[in-house]
Amino acid sequence: MGSLTPSALPSTDLPQLSPVPLGWTTDDRIVARAHLVGERLVLKTLETTAALSTNPLIVRAGASGCAVLLRYGVVVVFNLDPTEEAQYLDSLTPFIKEPSAEPVFEELILAFRPDAKERLEQANLWLKDCSAERLQIVAEALAKSVVLDYYEQKVSSLFAQIKPFTTAIQDPHQRPPKEKELLRYIGGTLLIQQKMLGIVEVGDKPDPIWDFPDLNRLYLRLEDEYELRERLLILEQKLSLISRSVETALGILQQGSSHRVEWYIVILIVVEILLAVYELWLQ
Repeated sequence: MGSLTPSALPSTDLPQLSPVPLGWTTDDRIVARAHLVGERLVLKTLETTAALSTNPLIVRAGASGCAVLLRYGVVVVFNLDPTEEAQYLDSLTPFIKEPSAEPVFEELILAFRPDAKERLEQANLWLKDCSAERLQIVAEALAKSVVLDYYEQKVSSLFAQIKPFTTAIQDPHQRPPKEKELLRYIGGTLLIQQKMLGIVEVGDKPDPIWDFPDLNRLYLRLEDEYELRERLLILEQKLSLISRSVETALGILQQGSSHRVEWYIVILIVVEILLAVYELWLQ
């Protein structure tokens, strides 16, 4: 049974990795599970209670586990049994804004060895130790994966919903979309882009990497394993296609409305001329 205390760095002037005192050993296999619990987590109160580290916040959970809490609505738990996990997630209910209707989660098994190459081997992610920074990086990768999974489902649903609109452009017998419907879909795509890029920052690196550049390799391997950049790019392309399709349909609809207004004006002018001619004829 080996110790998991982070190795000391050569110089005390450099930032030190933060040990997580949970009693884990090299014999343990730790299950990490990320849950998308809502649109946002309010962490102000939680940051002052039982915090092991911050940016992102790590707190104790269960008998010998912990949880990483991310503001964009993801909770990543480590070493919690099913009962502890359910109880802990339930305890967070007051801090969750707009709870998720359906569960979205991602799971990974962690193993530890001081000489580990920090990569996935036989379904286990091998880490050198259980420092807070390593757990934060694992948590960020899992969290971004579940967020992408959630928005992949949302975008697929959007595609299905706008299909009748694009079909109606080609088929004059189908009911054309209403302007309010189209504007709602444009708003929906913009909201997804704002949340993915502005709030979750899927394409950005976790904060611990700025203080510990050596951990960048671990994150890049996880980023590659979960195809975070590729999935983000595909989502952006799909959202762009949805926006263009809806904007095209809206443009055609507004053009048709403009033509109808022009015809109404012409008809009114003709009616006024006919009335004027009729009045002259009566005189």
